[in-house]
Amino acid sequence: MIRTRMLFAASAALALGACQTVPSFDQPATNAPAASQPGVVSAADPRAAEAGAEILRQGGSATDAAIAVMLALTVVEPQSSGIGGGGFFVRTNTAGDLITIDGRETAPAEAGPDWFLGPDGEPLGYRDAVISGRSVGVPGNIALAASAHEQYGKLEWAALFQPAIRLARDGWALSERGAYYVERVRERAVHQPEGEALFLDAEGNVLPVGTMLTNADLAATLEALATDGPAHMYADRAGELAAHVAAQTPGDAAMRTSDITEYSAVSRPAVCGDYREYTICSMGPPSSGATTVLAILGQLERFDIAAMGPESHTAWHLFAESQRLAYADREAYLADPDYVSVPAGITDPAYLAARSLLMAPGTRMTAVEAGTPPGIALAPPDGDEPVENGTSHFAVTDSAGNMVSWTSTIEGPFGSGLMFGGYYLNNELTDFSFRPDIDGAVVANRVEGGKRPRSSMSPTIVFDENGTAVLAIGAAGGGTIPVQVAKALVGYIDWDLTAQDAISLPMLYSPGDTIAIEEDNVVPGLQAALEALGHSVAARELPLKANAVEWRGGRWIGAADPRSEGVAVTQ
Repeated sequence: MIRTRMLFAASAALALGACQTVPSFDQPATNAPAASQPGVVSAADPRAAEAGAEILRQGGSATDAAIAVMLALTVVEPQSSGIGGGGFFVRTNTAGDLITIDGRETAPAEAGPDWFLGPDGEPLGYRDAVISGRSVGVPGNIALAASAHEQYGKLEWAALFQPAIRLARDGWALSERGAYYVERVRERAVHQPEGEALFLDAEGNVLPVGTMLTNADLAATLEALATDGPAHMYADRAGELAAHVAAQTPGDAAMRTSDITEYSAVSRPAVCGDYREYTICSMGPPSSGATTVLAILGQLERFDIAAMGPESHTAWHLFAESQRLAYADREAYLADPDYVSVPAGITDPAYLAARSLLMAPGTRMTAVEAGTPPGIALAPPDGDEPVENGTSHFAVTDSAGNMVSWTSTIEGPFGSGLMFGGYYLNNELTDFSFRPDIDGAVVANRVEGGKRPRSSMSPTIVFDENGTAVLAIGAAGGGTIPVQVAKALVGYIDWDLTAQDAISLPMLYSPGDTIAIEEDNVVPGLQAALEALGHSVAARELPLKANAVEWRGGRWIGAADPRSEGVAVTQ
């Protein structure tokens, strides 16, 4: 049975964010990764992965390399992440010490429950909400990077910016994926003149794949951040940034300079739990990553998934059913723990065991609702959040055995479409519920001033039975992220697959009443088998992009999703 690694107060309804994580184990770490083994960087773009490996070769730590990856992704993968957004950072070392840093964006102080409501009291259209300053949260990635570097950096801060500065100044080739997203979400990519100048030719056509692009404004921003540190964003240019966002925001309420100057990345306790003989640690609220991954796995624990094997229709049916239960709880309970008391019982072993009994190998649950974990009398209502998109994950290990798992995002492709200093600003605030209440009941993930919106990001580190960190993994793709991670962990743990093969497994996404499967990567006969059980199944393209680093065969090995442009690079 899954066992959460936390110290709870007497009440099981204690907010998860207030818990003290205990990444302790029954035995001391043995057979720890050798310090002499080269580190590895796995990222969603080869240029970013190489940037991290370059820092490792200079003697940088895993944290240094991860910062360099995040900065390089700002240049080469602007549709997915960067310094205009935020992220979650999870780190461990050979001693098993564990830290997580919350660099999630925050809503302006002026924001309130009606932030996304129109004059008629109804929610704004998604496009109207996104392409405006109303969708932009205060960026957190630079503050996150500074906090991580202060604690775990080895190289000078400025050195970490040099690969990204070179890329922005000297040029990088437009990738196939990059060109695809410019065309697909053109209204955001080229919403402002800076985007047009970056991606379009004189006739207004998207530049061909392979075209060398340069971004002088972003190079200047990165150079200033390298020289002046985080103050360049959170003090020196805070007024300009706030004014730029405010100018795009309809109505009187807008981002203020103080929203930016008062921002800070926050150290939070990780949320950990056991699945089989492994301990899985990930990001707690405001991320729904850890709780959702642990719920999916905890509800599967009583079934012999290993014996079923990766081509078992029953195993995938149970995986779908467990998602339905986990996402029902996620939608009701998960939100910023500084504003909402997220029930600790949501990952309680007895609670997950009871939820698991709703599942059966040969039957589909007709209806799924949020449960009532210990200490909760009535579940809050499901909010009204748009579909999440985007994001980038990267995993890094260094030769000292330190491991970093970091997921970074600006939300949808090219975020809000607004650019400042050569980078795109996020649209993370559309991860809030547009409706603050449902039938008079308050939604946990409603908009509030200074609040961080709920996220699906699931940067994860896995420890074996001896307490040795053996896998860093995460994914991109909005709401699919916890499922991608859970699926890979089932493959890695139950089916004894390498991280690469576990990531490559077919994807099945079932957060509600319809199961989505991949169009061209599916277990033979699965759709018909699921439909025979009463499932509604749709084959479609899914936004999948996972990255990992594992300890196997006495060395670090990287893994990258074959559906993406991602690669792993050795130090």
